[in-house]
Amino acid sequence: MRLGLIFSFILLILTGSFSRAAAPVAPQASSDYQLQPGDVVRVQVFQEPDLDRELRVSQDGQIALPMIGQVEVRNRTLSAVEKTVRDLYDRDFLVNPQVNITVLTYQKRSVNVMGAVNAPQAIEYPPEQTLSLLDAISRAGGFNRYADRKKVVLTRTFADGHSEKYTINADQLISGSANERWVLIKDDVIFVPESVL
Repeated sequence: MRLGLIFSFILLILTGSFSRAAAPVAPQASSDYQLQPGDVVRVQVFQEPDLDRELRVSQDGQIALPMIGQVEVRNRTLSAVEKTVRDLYDRDFLVNPQVNITVLTYQKRSVNVMGAVNAPQAIEYPPEQTLSLLDAISRAGGFNRYADRKKVVLTRTFADGHSEKYTINADQLISGSANERWVLIKDDVIFVPESVL
């Protein structure tokens, strides 16, 4: 019995099944995840190790790859970028290249919730998930008793620098009578005003 345990232990060591705790890894992005500036990606071309790169997406939303140069990736899915890179290499340099792109680290994403909520704060959320306006307010402790839920203001700044403000009736979102869910994007600012008594 004891000899069997020793043999099993030796077998585990030899086969590599006995291992240390795994290092933490970034959560795997789905193929419909849209890349953003600040994300770090690994680009691998099968059987072409000289072309493999680990790159940070630039602030203008591009990555630079050997031979093909700058590739626009901002707001494009991993699968769409893989296809573009594959097509660019296939056109002039390689025959039927196999390209794999993975996200190594994500740019942090947050929105700010201010005003008449119980815990005003910046809310961080995983990049592979969506966050709605109501979800963000809930994470900020929910509306306080002075909140004017019919006049929630969402300020959104776009890539070109211009910003827009939207006034949203959160009561309609809560009741389900509103058509739009108001999915947030990075750096959105939500302000809940106090009701005028």
